[in-house]
Amino acid sequence: MQLFYNPTLDNSVSQFVFGPEESRHIIKVLRKKEGDLLKITNGRGYLFQAKILTADIKKCKAEIVSTIKTHPKMHSLHMAVAPTKNIDRFEWFLEKATEIGVDQITPIICERSERKVIKRERLERIILSAMKQSLQTYLPKLNDTISYENFIKNTPEGLLFMAHCEKGEKMDLKRRVAPDKDITILIGPEGDFSPSEIKQANEKGFWPVSLGKNRLRTETAALVACTIVATINNG
Repeated sequence: MQLFYNPTLDNSVSQFVFGPEESRHIIKVLRKKEGDLLKITNGRGYLFQAKILTADIKKCKAEIVSTIKTHPKMHSLHMAVAPTKNIDRFEWFLEKATEIGVDQITPIICERSERKVIKRERLERIILSAMKQSLQTYLPKLNDTISYENFIKNTPEGLLFMAHCEKGEKMDLKRRVAPDKDITILIGPEGDFSPSEIKQANEKGFWPVSLGKNRLRTETAALVACTIVATINNG
């Protein structure tokens, strides 16, 4: 199934026109014609079925024929992750985390971060593509890049975890995660969180957790954390 995205659709819309890029993809690439049905989401839980009225390569017009509202998950996963020096690795994480089921991502700049600038538009396109590829109806939210210090000042609600490599008492994340709970997980840069950052997190109520015996790259650690949360909630 091919899933399309249109953030402007809601229950009040009966007919609409695709933009030039999607119109060309629908008519020229997919070879759809008048009367064919398409699946579309607005990224807010709605799945629409639409019938092509005008098979125009520049302005493909369609009519909504059915609407389904997908209920949101009982839990929410917020990943606060330091962007990697090699941006390809961070992009890979965003793609896979979206497929697995992350709800919100905040890029955080830490004391030891080697990358402090990211191209938000490109990252949003990667998340959108992954949502459509995995046939989901909720688009994960990519927050603005923020300093670790500012992020930690506004502690989110729910279960709070921090994965780091420093010595100290930790519990396996899979033993701390509870189903149907909102969760925020901090993942640091290649050089790990600094001792002062770890202390700040502890003071704000973040539990130090382990993701296993092996030392993991930033993007791998973040994806393992996403997988654990998804497994606990879908098991």
